[in-house]
Amino acid sequence: QVQLVESGGGQVQPGGSLSLACVTSGFTLDYYDVGWFRRVPGLEREAVACISVGDGTTFYSSSAKDRFIISANKAKATVYLQMNNLKPEDTAEYFCAAPTTPACTIVRGPNYRGPGTQVTVSA
Repeated sequence: QVQLVESGGGQVQPGGSLSLACVTSGFTLDYYDVGWFRRVPGLEREAVACISVGDGTTFYSSSAKDRFIISANKAKATVYLQMNNLKPEDTAEYFCAAPTTPACTIVRGPNYRGPGTQVTVSA
């Protein structure tokens, strides 16, 4: 059974940092592209960052570039998102999903998503 479970969300002040983790099971992470996405009620889902776990290729949205870092630990079957210099506009529910496309979108076919973790950035 494929599962993705996120952790690490919380509340942080502007300029602060958080590290999210997406623990995967039920599939071989090495063969997949995995992404972090975020959603805010009333707005479209937004891609944040994706990683091709096999070769380490990464993709970042313009809002995440230079502030966030996506990485993967194959041994722990976990994909991380280190978020630095957080801004109030980063407030959202963050979730991980697989597989993703090279353009960092969730594939139209069968895909898997975690339940999400809330990130709130406020003073």
